[in-house]
Amino acid sequence: MKKKIKVVAGVIENDQGEILCALRSPKMSISNHWEIPGGKVEADEDVFTALKREIEEEFKCKIETFDIHNENIHEYETFIIHLIAIKAKIIEGNPVPVEHSKFIWLKKENLNSLVWAPADIPAVKLLMNEK
Repeated sequence: MKKKIKVVAGVIENDQGEILCALRSPKMSISNHWEIPGGKVEADEDVFTALKREIEEEFKCKIETFDIHNENIHEYETFIIHLIAIKAKIIEGNPVPVEHSKFIWLKKENLNSLVWAPADIPAVKLLMNEK
């Protein structure tokens, strides 16, 4: 039976309406694919607390969380991911990629120019259809 993993992703938008996109490093699973940054939810955490912790760990900045953007379940070859994307904005610091190869800020209409991790695609498509 495949392992099920609950993961949060921060749809972090800046004042120019751009979305924070992170490139998974070669040492990460699904390497060299772009993702909406975030990480695993710990057993004792709610999704909003988990996202704040993950962004602080992975990008050395603090965020404010808002509403859930979308949820989806994606089955990879060796595990199943339950991805919860949450709208957020940075309230302290500037992103510094700790685990990722790099990050970029990208306008919503240009998000399809990147090669996304499969689990992130539903959230990205929804973002691209927003006005």
